[in-house]
Amino acid sequence: MDTKMNIQHLKKLPRVGQLFRGPGGVIGAAAASDTPRIPAPQANISQQVEQLAQQRAEEIIREQQQAQILARNGRTFTKFDAVNDIIDNQTEVVTAGVWSDGIASLTAHFTSSAQTTSQRRYYVDVYQKDPAVTGSAVQYSIAYGNATGLGSDSQGQLNDSPSRAVYSQYKQLLLESADTRFTFDGVDSNSIYVVNFKRSRIKEKIDPGNFELPLVDISARDTNATGSVTVGTTVYTLIDDSENSGAPTVGSSGRVYNVVSGSINDGIYNPSAPVYYGLVYPDYGTIILNGDTLDNNLGFTTNTGSSSEGNNHFGLYHSISGSGTLTNPATSDPYGFQARNAETITSTHYFVRVKNAEYNFSNNPSFTTGSVGEFRQSTFIGDPKTYITTVGLYNDSRELLAVAKLSRPLLKSFSREALIRVKLDF
Repeated sequence: MDTKMNIQHLKKLPRVGQLFRGPGGVIGAAAASDTPRIPAPQANISQQVEQLAQQRAEEIIREQQQAQILARNGRTFTKFDAVNDIIDNQTEVVTAGVWSDGIASLTAHFTSSAQTTSQRRYYVDVYQKDPAVTGSAVQYSIAYGNATGLGSDSQGQLNDSPSRAVYSQYKQLLLESADTRFTFDGVDSNSIYVVNFKRSRIKEKIDPGNFELPLVDISARDTNATGSVTVGTTVYTLIDDSENSGAPTVGSSGRVYNVVSGSINDGIYNPSAPVYYGLVYPDYGTIILNGDTLDNNLGFTTNTGSSSEGNNHFGLYHSISGSGTLTNPATSDPYGFQARNAETITSTHYFVRVKNAEYNFSNNPSFTTGSVGEFRQSTFIGDPKTYITTVGLYNDSRELLAVAKLSRPLLKSFSREALIRVKLDF
């Protein structure tokens, strides 16, 4: 009875290489015979488990590497690493000439007969070409303002003359609410001439220190300046005093600089005692000139008669356009109205990293042939070659947001890598 029970008990023991749980939860292995052995030491068992885990980990890594190789070979997009591949919020100030057609210095000035008489009483638009010519566009506008309405006809409307309306408009636009007059070098003036740059041309602002306005003196003019205006031969060039003023005056209209006699090349004439001609508001693209100073220094003889149709702004137009017919002895070129705009550009840089094993195949139908998609060129089997021409930027939903074109096709193969920087400005 006892012998039979012992034999049955032995048959239930694990064979060679089988694991069993012994007393106290200890895991052991069966010996080479059917006779039970003492479980292996705990250290040896742990070592075996670690070896098995290490083998399995290596298998997983090899599988992942193989999957990555296969994915790279057929990859159609790569997700950016937001930390290493994208640099955002990069800002820089970009300047460019204000005038159309890339003109740096405007020497030709034209008005248009398309402006109605009512419009011309308030302002005159100035073009870089004859308005009848294709490509002609408004570059800037000129107006005359008088705080008391002198120099223009109210046409029976009390306190509603064009000169009064213009002065009031720019006073509200540029001055603080408590100011009632434009002040030049500490002196108020009722008489102003306005040069207003076309808003679309100044981008964000006029670049301080980079505008030069030439004016020629006026020797004679009709009471109404839309008639005869005769200019002289003496040219005065005006700039802002940003190079000497330090921190500009800043008000509700932004920065304000003085307009003084000088040139871009030579700076302010007599900087210790400059001649003040007006104010420039670069953030608005507006120059306000003191009518009293233009009368005294350039012979403008502004019409300040009561209810008298003076159209004084046409006098300023002839002064600017007349300077373009004269030659600057310092440069041997005609005097030109020079100005630059300035714009702050915010950029994001995307670094597109194309590794050697990536993007070496194409889904273009010309890349393959036949119903099973065999390579059209046999050399592609071991050494495929493609040319990168375009980089597309997608969002997380894989919707195309932007396209960057390379200046020329970029050869790509297993032996070539590429780093393409895409700059997105906004």
